[in-house]
Amino acid sequence: MSAQSIVDVLVENKVIPAEVGQQIKVESYNTGTSEQDILLKKHLANEEQIAQGRAKLLGIDYVKLAGKGISPEVLSLIPEPVARRYTIFPFFMDPQTGELYVAMDDPLNLQIIEFVEKKAGKKVKSFLGLPEDIKRAIDDQYAQNLSSEVTEALKETVGPDINTIDAKQIGEIIREAPIAKIVSTILEFAMKSRASDIHIEPEEKETRVRYRIDGILTEKLALPRKVHDAVVSRIKILAQMKIDERRIPQDGRFNFKMGSDEVDLRISTLPTVWGEKVVMRLLKKSGGVPKLPELGLRGIALKNLEVQIDRPHGIILVTGPTGSGKTTTLYAILSKLNTIKVNIVTLEDPVEYKIAGINQVQINPGAGLTFANGLRAFLRQDPNIILVGEIRDQETTDLAIQAALTGHLVFSTLHTNNAAGAIPRLMDMKAEPFLVVSSLNGVVGQRICRKICQSCKTSIIPPPEVVADIKKVLGSLYNQNTMSKIYRGKGCNECANTGYLGRVGIFEVLPVSEKIGHLILQRASSQDIEKQAISEGMITMKQDGYLKVVEGVTSIEEVLRVAQD
Repeated sequence: MSAQSIVDVLVENKVIPAEVGQQIKVESYNTGTSEQDILLKKHLANEEQIAQGRAKLLGIDYVKLAGKGISPEVLSLIPEPVARRYTIFPFFMDPQTGELYVAMDDPLNLQIIEFVEKKAGKKVKSFLGLPEDIKRAIDDQYAQNLSSEVTEALKETVGPDINTIDAKQIGEIIREAPIAKIVSTILEFAMKSRASDIHIEPEEKETRVRYRIDGILTEKLALPRKVHDAVVSRIKILAQMKIDERRIPQDGRFNFKMGSDEVDLRISTLPTVWGEKVVMRLLKKSGGVPKLPELGLRGIALKNLEVQIDRPHGIILVTGPTGSGKTTTLYAILSKLNTIKVNIVTLEDPVEYKIAGINQVQINPGAGLTFANGLRAFLRQDPNIILVGEIRDQETTDLAIQAALTGHLVFSTLHTNNAAGAIPRLMDMKAEPFLVVSSLNGVVGQRICRKICQSCKTSIIPPPEVVADIKKVLGSLYNQNTMSKIYRGKGCNECANTGYLGRVGIFEVLPVSEKIGHLILQRASSQDIEKQAISEGMITMKQDGYLKVVEGVTSIEEVLRVAQD
């Protein structure tokens, strides 16, 4: 192995071809420039690939720290000044061997390893890490109140036998300040970081805590297994769930307030092989409902939607997968229509935001209140506008169509990939084509992309293949002058080094025109309906996304992540 060079390892790892490797060796010998510098200068390998090659050369493991949840106990073994001074970062402690795993810029520096072993009182296993990755992990993890506050709370928790204590004793433990503090800190961090969900997941050696921020799950914390049951039981007590029932899933809810902000938390537990997993959905009570342009609707799509919602009757559907923002769009529409002159009733599962002046009903299948039964009752409540959370079956479809035909404006959602796909889906649920044509006003298709962070936004010159792809997708909407550069976020403290901050919707709005009505009567495919809508001026979701890429609102990777066919 000692006779090998970094180029040999990269050839072995199939990062570069053998002939290119030979050319680099010759160039390095002739110019005196290191192989590593030549590889980087010619963009033949990135820093991570070179670091992985270096680690293989040295016979040690490479570690990538980004996205790793770090246990507060592990972090407390090496003080921040020491980590910064020597560019090292502790990321795991093996419960079997007691070894401390440490990422290092120079993993063969025995002097530093010996010093860390004395400081931590543990045997150290060194890993190679990129200096920037290590520095970023130090900035993220040591600066986060999450880890430091949980570390302090953990110092006060009882010994390692919590997970073997019976339910009666757990009842005493969970009321103690340290466990309450851990739960409170986890919730406070979620609110500060704009998380929509918190996942508390037991594993064999530890419990990881992940947050869904801007639609992406990020691991932020690892807790010792010994406190898992107590933390879960604390959450269950807050949500008024049975703490001694761990064999079946449970649901509950509670409110949490931090300063002037208040969130409604929906709690769901699930028994897994390592213990109960908890997912907490955060629903903001303060902040109000956004307006349609704030969601990302603009131009012809916004105009078409406004025309449809101003009609006195008919059905408007919002489509997209789970988590694509359909409910938020519907709430924005209802807020726009909400006046003293109309009676608005909604049937939801669950009611996510409470809006003054609107009669909101939560479905309760256990008590016999389903979407179909609720919709039947609504028609006797003299409504002008009806929102049905989701059209799931033939009965709800028929009732929604009847409501629209008898003079009501009906809003609902469907799980389809695009706007045009909603029409064949209605017919799959036995809706007659002539009734669909008479009742359906329009369909909105949508997805959510992360927005580029404005604090670290930087322009890049797009590669020719990206320009060609944008040109192909945008077609007649393509403007040569605006395509000299696109944007991305470098990553900063403001956006937790992700390059993204906040989210924006990408939309397509398909009004049911006369020609589309004829296609529906012929039971045409969704492709034919979409083709006709595009010829009538509809901008597709992908086109809307690419226009937002060109404007610097989001990145091309984000659009492809959510809207690639």
